[in-house]
Amino acid sequence: MPGETDLTTLLASLHPVVRDGDYVYALWPHGRPVEGAIEAAVREAEGLTVVLHREEADRLGLSYDFVAAWITLQVHSALEAVGLTAAVSAALTHAGISCNVLAGFHHDHLLVPVADVSRAMEVLRLLAQGVVLRSERADDRSEILELTARAFSVSPVTGEPVEGVPIEVILLRELFECSEYIPELSIVAEIGGDIVGHAISTRGWIGELELLGLGPIGVLPPFQGRGIGSALMRETMARAVALGEPGIALLGSPAYYQRFGFVPARSLGVEPPEAVWGDHFQLLALTDWPDGVQGTFRYAEPFNGL
Repeated sequence: MPGETDLTTLLASLHPVVRDGDYVYALWPHGRPVEGAIEAAVREAEGLTVVLHREEADRLGLSYDFVAAWITLQVHSALEAVGLTAAVSAALTHAGISCNVLAGFHHDHLLVPVADVSRAMEVLRLLAQGVVLRSERADDRSEILELTARAFSVSPVTGEPVEGVPIEVILLRELFECSEYIPELSIVAEIGGDIVGHAISTRGWIGELELLGLGPIGVLPPFQGRGIGSALMRETMARAVALGEPGIALLGSPAYYQRFGFVPARSLGVEPPEAVWGDHFQLLALTDWPDGVQGTFRYAEPFNGL
């Protein structure tokens, strides 16, 4: 059966699957007969590179550094297909995930750092839906502001249409220019080159402790309910951990955000900027959350003008 060549069909049919175990790259000792359960090999002028299970490399006494998870894209791509590797690599690159690609006759295989395998699978599932997550660029801002205006054209509080420019648009315009702006944490979701979702986190404080304040986060109405908001949330959380941020605060529905691990901020000793917010002001304690935190959360300066 011939392999698929149409890129749109290929992306929609990725069906990524993680193989069991950890895998490593090793340089085979010169002059030593090849043995063992080798999964892949590449011969170069400098020597023979082999890919094999970590346990097998240890048994054979081979040295290695990179420890990877092996993801197989189960779509049957033709060897002459154009664009699949580039699309996959670009999506993982936008997520900050390194990737080594092995092309087989029937399938493409990705070796990504073990610690990033869950995020890589999320990126690939989104890519199959045509969604790519990436950092915001300065020339995206007019499109993001238009998206935000449409996303908040109906008030999430009253359920009524908003007259004039939504306050979220005014806030976001100021957040882009403020000193508390963090480029890596302004994230867009893109489909076919069009921005359909955006989430921003800016610098916040509890006393002297620096952490993040998330919001606004918006998705174009026709694309709501398709997991794009959830994907932006998970990407924000992953990037925050990678940056060593101790926590993320937000104002929103407890019923929605508890699925991501958020709890009422008061349960962690943190008071909301406005007491009336109550349990709607929530906090996610990340890996570097310190013990004994107490105080009132303070958002970036533009929030003070609301």
